[in-house]
Amino acid sequence: MTAPTRAAAGVTVFVVDDHELFRSGVRSELSRTCRIVGDAGTVEEAVAGIVRADPDVVLLDVHMPAGGGRGVIEGVRLQGSKAQFLALSVSDAAEDVIGIIRAGARGYVTKSISADELVAAVHRVHDGDVVFSPRLAGFVLDAFAGESDQPIDPELDLLTARERETLRFIARGYTYKEVASELHISVKTVETHVSAVLRKLQLSNRYELTRWASDRRLV
Repeated sequence: MTAPTRAAAGVTVFVVDDHELFRSGVRSELSRTCRIVGDAGTVEEAVAGIVRADPDVVLLDVHMPAGGGRGVIEGVRLQGSKAQFLALSVSDAAEDVIGIIRAGARGYVTKSISADELVAAVHRVHDGDVVFSPRLAGFVLDAFAGESDQPIDPELDLLTARERETLRFIARGYTYKEVASELHISVKTVETHVSAVLRKLQLSNRYELTRWASDRRLV
């Protein structure tokens, strides 16, 4: 975890991403108008750092080992933090967008966003707005068009963030070893996640799991 950076006074921001080079670039761009109070590359470091730094806005990667962005939000909220979260991801999948918004993020932008647009998005979230990359807003509007307390998919809501990540890779045809490499976890842990997914969804094998995911356009 990187120590806080001296920068111009303004909105305080904490950056969470498991790629150090990317974090460095984001810190540099945001420091023009924001005060960076820290960054982290793991869920555990992020939760501890955010609680300690008490930033206005957390810029948050969605897919990281050990729970991803959702795990960070849940961990921070348990500690009573009032920070606002803006998700920043390479993924534009509806499941990812809706999942992180359900967890409590105020917006979701993709990593194709320009530096100026990212700075503006951080300030808008701080000001109380909700922010989405243009094509992503429709996912959220569709998902929450009905009653707000209704789940998007009752079965999908049974799965943890990491189980969903594992499900997606398995449904795409990845081997357990390949999934372990992508998520930076052990093969045994992948097996445990797959077993949990099959049990929760009442499926019998990988073929049924793949078909289930395909029917819901998760792959």
